[in-house]
Amino acid sequence: MSDQQLQNLIKMINQISANNLHHGDETATAEIVATHLKKFWARSMKAQIIDYAEHGGAELSPISKLAVERLKA
Repeated sequence: MSDQQLQNLIKMINQISANNLHHGDETATAEIVATHLKKFWARSMKAQIIDYAEHGGAELSPISKLAVERLKA
């Protein structure tokens, strides 16, 4: 996956996280985001964002990082 594709994934997960903040606390929001990723993202997309998060994930929002942790579980 190219760097541009990774940047798009980062932007998307951060947007999904921001759009679901109204669901309550960070834990609930992260669970909703992780469920969305499991349902709608291709395996390759999930693998890429997990790898990015495992190497620091500097551009991920805190909720996005929590969601990726839940995605890995």
